[in-house]
Formats: sequence, C-alpha cells, structure tokens
Amino acid sequence: MTIVLAVVLSLVFLPLGLAKLAAVPFMRQAAAHLGMSVRLYRVVGTLEVAGVAGLLTGLAWTPLGVAAATGLALLMAAAAVVHLRHGDPPPRAVPAAVLAVAALAYAGAAVSLG
Repeated sequence: MTIVLAVVLSLVFLPLGLAKLAAVPFMRQAAAHLGMSVRLYRVVGTLEVAGVAGLLTGLAWTPLGVAAATGLALLMAAAAVVHLRHGDPPPRAVPAAVLAVAALAYAGAAVSLG
C-alpha cells in the first residue's frame, strides 16, 4: 500500500513541481492568479520535488518518507487555503485537499507498517 501511494503521489507532484521550477506559462499564470511571484512559485516547486525525493527515499527509510508526506500534506493544505482566500470557488481547492489527504494516508500507512 505504501509503495503504491508513494508512486502515485510522486507521479502527481514531480511534473507539477518541475513545471513550477521551469516557470512554464501555465504555472506563471497560476502564480499571478494567486498573487504569488514566479520566484515564490519556484520555491513551491522545489518543495514539491524535494517531497517526491523524500517519498521515494522513504520506501527505504520510513522516517524520511513520513516527514516528506507530512510536508507535502501541509503544502497542499496551504494551497487549498490560498485558493479559497483568492476567491476561487471551493471546487478549485479540492485537488489540493485530496492530495493533502493522500499524503497523510501515506504517512499513516508508513507509520503503522513500520
């Protein structure tokens, strides 16, 4: 179960984080929409990519995976709040909330197994 969650989360966060780091046009537009600078959005992308590295390394060393998943969950909870504060309709915050819950599910499963 933890392997599947780690891989799924990694497949979601890696391309999103890399797109933020590369400041592709869609991500620049998203940053502007949320009132964030491209530089700050790149920091978010860096955190996402680091989270992926932590998740995958956590398959061998559980404490790192749990820490990475917790960090990603906090990042996504913050993303949901930012969307709502900037006037986005609640459904726009749902993907971030779902990712936060999935990351917490990974952390919980990893702790219980190991």
